[in-house]
Amino acid sequence: MATRPVATDPNLDITACDREPIHIPGAVQPHGLLLVVDATTLEVIAGAGPIEERLAADWLGRPLAALLGDEVAQMVSDMPIGPGTTVAAVPVEGISERFSVTAHRVAGERVLIELEAGSIDAPWGKGSPLNWLDAAVTSFERTADLPMLFERAATTFQMLTGFNRVMLYRFLDEDAGRVVAEARSAGLQSFLHHHFPASDIPKQARALYVRNRTRSIPDVDYVPAPIRPEGFETLDLSDVGLRSVSPIHVRYLKNMGVAASASISIVKDGVLWGMIACHHYTPRRLSPDLRAAAAGLASALARQIRAKEEAELYRERLRLRAAEDSLLPRIIGMGDLVPAMRRLMPEMMAMMGATGFAVVDQGKVYRHGTCPHDLAIPDIADWALIRGAGDVFFTHELPAQMPDAAPLATTAAGVLALPLVDGGVTLLWFRAEHVEEVEWAGNPHKSVALTPDATLNPRTSFESWRETVRGRSRRWTMEEVEAGHRLRRALHDAAQNYRLRGLNTALQRTLDDKEALLLQKDVLMKEVDHRVQNSLQLVSSFLSLQAKAADDPRVREQLAEAQARLSAVALVHRRLYRDDQIQTVDLARYLEDLVGDMKQSLGQDWAAMMRLDLAPVLMPTDRAINLGLVTTELIINATKYAYGGAVGPVTITLEQYGNRLRLIVADQGRGKGDEEPGQGRGFGSRMMAAMMQRLSGSIEYDDNQPGLRAIVVAPIAD
Repeated sequence: MATRPVATDPNLDITACDREPIHIPGAVQPHGLLLVVDATTLEVIAGAGPIEERLAADWLGRPLAALLGDEVAQMVSDMPIGPGTTVAAVPVEGISERFSVTAHRVAGERVLIELEAGSIDAPWGKGSPLNWLDAAVTSFERTADLPMLFERAATTFQMLTGFNRVMLYRFLDEDAGRVVAEARSAGLQSFLHHHFPASDIPKQARALYVRNRTRSIPDVDYVPAPIRPEGFETLDLSDVGLRSVSPIHVRYLKNMGVAASASISIVKDGVLWGMIACHHYTPRRLSPDLRAAAAGLASALARQIRAKEEAELYRERLRLRAAEDSLLPRIIGMGDLVPAMRRLMPEMMAMMGATGFAVVDQGKVYRHGTCPHDLAIPDIADWALIRGAGDVFFTHELPAQMPDAAPLATTAAGVLALPLVDGGVTLLWFRAEHVEEVEWAGNPHKSVALTPDATLNPRTSFESWRETVRGRSRRWTMEEVEAGHRLRRALHDAAQNYRLRGLNTALQRTLDDKEALLLQKDVLMKEVDHRVQNSLQLVSSFLSLQAKAADDPRVREQLAEAQARLSAVALVHRRLYRDDQIQTVDLARYLEDLVGDMKQSLGQDWAAMMRLDLAPVLMPTDRAINLGLVTTELIINATKYAYGGAVGPVTITLEQYGNRLRLIVADQGRGKGDEEPGQGRGFGSRMMAAMMQRLSGSIEYDDNQPGLRAIVVAPIAD
């Protein structure tokens, strides 16, 4: 078959598999029969498969009771109204065979009835299927861990189905899959630990695997049996096990050399965790009874997977709690946290399963184990502080998220950072690069092929193909991250307590008399508060007096603008006195307060027209002051020029993109006009230019249709 790479055809959409309407194939597999019944009249209105040869020659338009008996007709009549109901009925006799019967209620007041030949050889022989299943579930429960459970499951499902190959297939984070266990006949190539790309099982197929827990293809060379008569081509067959298979999937199986297949879904907590994939190299049918047994066994397997995963998580939590209980009393008992953690660095590193541990204290670095060099560690700490918004931050692929850290992958491919709330101290656990050899069943990056008639063709090679994945460490578990949060809170409380004890001791040494101490403290606090307030009020009062005394309206306007600029600076200082964090300012809170002050000075009409959409962004204090002045100036310009002295809408938006921010002040007024915005020579324009130079940023003015948008872009940090 001639093929060509997809890349040579610009009109080909290789996502076609994800959009293939596999739930409405318009046909069924011919090893069974499908009857479409009107739910109101209980008449057969359509069907598919060799109905004339196996059930009745004159089936179309007949009452269901006449074809399948009164008991089946009564069962269908009693089905709840609405789609999604499936029931199994008593077996019925065909022309020369006995059929299992399954009915599905679907939309449009229709019932779909599947008929398949009865049981074939089962592993329980003449014994009880319930006893066999109970023994299988018990064997699952007795496994010690997940790998042993997976092996036992693969062997058990091969015994149940009799297929040549049975694989336990687990979905990974990126929707690719990995074979975690396998049972196969002698002489077959092993797919154990092989990865399969997400494209092998399209999204809509995964959705159907949650809805239909079993799927069987007895013979990949079957000829689809269309639904008769015409007019039922778009009938939804999502719940029908006989549903015809996607031609792309059939070609995929043939490319693997598979003649028959079956799949059983492993659904854990409503999510498709994985599948039992069964392959046979000659045609092989899986009867309805065996499929029902397989579905029940898969549900039991899902419960055992959840139980063993929870047991592993519980053991991990116990280990971390024990480490915390051992470390925290010793750290807290030593008093000063940083010297204490320096003495306990090996144990701190071991607690998180890290390869290196570092403490950054006011720019000083103390490290243990395999860590980056001292100059790089503070940069990582600062970056993690911003990315984590001052909270715990973790990643297993630091080079991908922080490009400057790419050369450090061998020592710091992963990092878990704990910034302590006070004191400028950050704890960092590092994990070295874990070079992973991923074994794929065929090259996952190989181009999809087209046949000469432009038919999408699945890959044909499933030979082992290895890919080396670099720049990543072992993942941090949620239990480790939770332990980090607990450790951070405990150390913060300890630091606060230590600081309070130190303050109390110092105060007791300085002041012997408690009343004098309280009096002095009150006097000092009142004096500081008085001086700060008086200083700010004094400058503001001078500006206000000058504005009132000025005859020139332009002078009064300029003095009012000066008061607004003063407010932008003063507001930062007021927030610094109010908050614990002094190195950075929450721009969302700061700009909200700043605009609030301006609303008061501009009046209620303007206040009602201002809208804020502010993302939480942490910015160094000095840069926040510069940005506040720029914001003030842009709002002043909008209120002065946008509406010609009238009132109109003004929107202030703050966004973050990586390590940069974008501030937008937009109006719906006159727009740019003849004069290019930002090119003025007044004090405000010169001040904005100076502030933007300090911020290493830029201002652009765009048409807001109507109105004007001022867009400020600047780095968050220097």
